[in-house]
Amino acid sequence: MKLKKKKMKKNKLSKKITIVLLVGTIFLSFSFKSKFFEVAKQIEIYNTLFKELNMYYIDEINPAELTNKAIKNTLKDLDPYTNFYNEQDVEDARIRRAGEYGGIGVSVHYLKEGIQIREIYKGFSADKAGLKAGDLIISIDGQSIKNMERDQLSMLLKGTPNSKFSMQIERQQKVIQKEVLRDKIIINPVPFAEMINEETGYIILTRFNDKASSEVKKAFRKLKKEGMKKLVFDLRSNPGGSLRESINISNFFLPKGKTIVTTKAKIKKWSNTYKTTNAPLDLEIPIVVLVNGSSASASEIVSGSLQDYDRAVIMGKRSFGKGLVQRYRELTYGTQLKLTISKYYTPSGRCIQAIDYSSRNEDGSVGKIADSLRTEFTTRGGRKVYDGGGVKPDVEIEIKEYPSIIISLLRDHHIFNYANKFAYKHADIADPLTFEISDEIYADFVSYLKEQEYTYETHTEQAFELLEETAEGEEYLDAIKADIEALKQVYFTHKENDIEKYKTEIKEFLLDEIILRYYYRKGQLQVALENDLATQKAISLLQNETEYKAIIQP
Repeated sequence: MKLKKKKMKKNKLSKKITIVLLVGTIFLSFSFKSKFFEVAKQIEIYNTLFKELNMYYIDEINPAELTNKAIKNTLKDLDPYTNFYNEQDVEDARIRRAGEYGGIGVSVHYLKEGIQIREIYKGFSADKAGLKAGDLIISIDGQSIKNMERDQLSMLLKGTPNSKFSMQIERQQKVIQKEVLRDKIIINPVPFAEMINEETGYIILTRFNDKASSEVKKAFRKLKKEGMKKLVFDLRSNPGGSLRESINISNFFLPKGKTIVTTKAKIKKWSNTYKTTNAPLDLEIPIVVLVNGSSASASEIVSGSLQDYDRAVIMGKRSFGKGLVQRYRELTYGTQLKLTISKYYTPSGRCIQAIDYSSRNEDGSVGKIADSLRTEFTTRGGRKVYDGGGVKPDVEIEIKEYPSIIISLLRDHHIFNYANKFAYKHADIADPLTFEISDEIYADFVSYLKEQEYTYETHTEQAFELLEETAEGEEYLDAIKADIEALKQVYFTHKENDIEKYKTEIKEFLLDEIILRYYYRKGQLQVALENDLATQKAISLLQNETEYKAIIQP
């Protein structure tokens, strides 16, 4: 009898479980169908609207442009890393990832008048053809490029390697014809790797493209052969790139089998733990990693993992704070969607994402996560580190604030244009570490500025304008107008002295641009390191073993 009752209870329980599972399945099925129906409904609405517009709107419409705007508008309220790529965007993104393309070896400004060459890369076809920084390309293969859209201009210099084309350039008010052969341009993400004293090596990594780890390895081995016993690894202003490459580079300095980064996604198969899989290059060499507010993504994975394992001292300014991972998804007609699929976490468990894009203010803006909301984690050795705001350096360095005069000289290309003028007048200069901006050169620069009718507005002038507007609104302007004008006269007398007051700083930027004309990027970096506060502090720390260990092993 008891056995029979037990069996009946078991059957009832089994029926209840079956009913619950059935209800759950129906609910999930209904929820999925409901969601699918809503998506299909919205797509159909857009399709019918698009057809009506195309058929009846009074003026001709551009279907591609309209769709492109609609898609970008759809994505704008997500995060800035989720983007739609048309066919040309896809090709540009592939080039950036691969680090190679068919081109002439230049960086450029896009102007209404044409394409102005910003920098010549040593040894490539533009260099061999005798092109110079400042040259303005005005036509290609006989076709004027004046007033072309930026997207069109960006494709004109690229093409199949070994293809030849002609161009007309303007140089010093003369038009010159040039024949140029497109090279296979390979972007080296390590543009400079040298010994900066007898024991200290310096490697700068500018991007995490597909060649990043192989180039860092090559540079590291070269410097070891030259006697490197300490390393400054510069990731400043490196925007990131390949997740795989960041893991490979972390692996150079960490043992095999260590967790570098963990990703957590909505789709389970996209949630992964990534570990080092190879033998390291070096586990002992003292390292200082330089970062700043533009060091992002893969840069933060490397600096964060080396910090979490107490393998390097991080120096500089707090990094950007991009703790999101993107993946490309193929769409129709050769287009793609790059979308955020997961967040990543450093070995200590922190997510360094600084902005919560899912929580927007009423006006649509987003803010950084407050310090009070950050969670504390610990490194392997017990040091405190925090999430929610990039990688905080172990040693912080204040970034030099430049005055309005320097910002405007750079923005309006006055320093760039003067460097071009200087290079036309001087066939050569002393080597990078010997050449300097003499007072004579500086006086020539000041004379050049006067010819340009150079003007600029400072924060003080903006404050004067705001004061006058506020006083007028509160009906005090008539009473204090004379005092404001008198104060302005005193101020403008001082402003005229800015060109002398900031002479030392302006000379640094002039030196930077002029060296680039004669000794290319390598010479420019060589000189920049001599004047770079962060690099000098890194060298000083590496030379003080006690101080270095006190930071990394408190």
